[in-house]
Amino acid sequence: MFSGIMPHNNGVYGLAHRGFILKESVPYLPKILKENGYETILFGIQHETKWELSEKLGYSKVIVRKTTSCIDITPLVINYLNSKPHQPFFISIGFSETHLPWPIVEKFNENIKVPDFLPDDIEIKKDIAGFNIVIERVDKAIGEIVECLKKNKLYEDTLIIFTTDHGLPLPGAKATLFDPGIGILLIIRGEGFEGGREIKCLSSNIDLMPTLLDYLHIELPKNIQGKSLIPVIKGERKEIREEIYLELTYHAGYDPMRGIRTKKYKYIRFFDFRPFYYPPNVDPSFSKEYFRKLGYFDRLRPFEMFFDLEKDPLERENLIDRPEYKKIIEELKNKLLLWMKETEDPILYGPVFPPENAVISPPWAYHPKTLWYGEEK
Repeated sequence: MFSGIMPHNNGVYGLAHRGFILKESVPYLPKILKENGYETILFGIQHETKWELSEKLGYSKVIVRKTTSCIDITPLVINYLNSKPHQPFFISIGFSETHLPWPIVEKFNENIKVPDFLPDDIEIKKDIAGFNIVIERVDKAIGEIVECLKKNKLYEDTLIIFTTDHGLPLPGAKATLFDPGIGILLIIRGEGFEGGREIKCLSSNIDLMPTLLDYLHIELPKNIQGKSLIPVIKGERKEIREEIYLELTYHAGYDPMRGIRTKKYKYIRFFDFRPFYYPPNVDPSFSKEYFRKLGYFDRLRPFEMFFDLEKDPLERENLIDRPEYKKIIEELKNKLLLWMKETEDPILYGPVFPPENAVISPPWAYHPKTLWYGEEK
């Protein structure tokens, strides 16, 4: 989100705390803003380098925290906003709440709503009940920060962005290229973003950085791959892209895949033998055990998938062998291959190895904490 560059190009093609680190040569939003007179502050999570190297990302200050929960982070943010901070400022606030484990709720309304992509089963509802608790907690924290901005007469001059890096940490979402994994929220409030508008255009995480720099009239780096959304926000264009490109290489373990999505279709290519859902890339939960019993971690998935998203928004029917879609499948394949060549994607040349001393989970692992040498961390 802050580099405007795809993971296979910026160095963070796996987890930072496991040894995958942003390349120093990559233009990075906090660095650029700091060079343009902003005080840049980090509160909470960053996923780009080791924690002790956070300041190398371009932060003027890294506020030490007890935990990355909004319970501990929010008071620190409020203290900073109450201290008459240097202006202009850029604050990155990373809350850990939506990561598992969530609170276990003993009693809850069994009519609780379950996301469409998940089965309407009591085991799934146990997770959603806990998830709703942390959502309320984060919502309250954001409300407190907004009220603090208002109290300090900073609200009208502050652009507030609320987003995530991926979908729910449950099977079929996180660490997949299915829509529940790649579909994220993006809410922006500030001058030029008023009115409660919902803008429906294809965009990617890599578009956030160029959008912000364009909004601030700061020159965009020449080698970024993202595109500014400002023309769409201003109503000058309806789209900035015909398609978005998708990728995963490492999470806890190695599960290389690439994809392309248009408004109507999606094509996914997998580059290794893996179960339908790869267990070490999914955190422990009631839902994970539910899918294990259904056999999703036992049966192999195909090497290619193609979905007609208009007819099948939940991506249930793989149409890769259907002759009536042959032409569009070939078009998407060719576009994806061309993009991989243009961006020098290393997966084109064989397995992508982790950085030296990186820690990963082996292909046979069920739990993310199972490391390559069988250690528990």
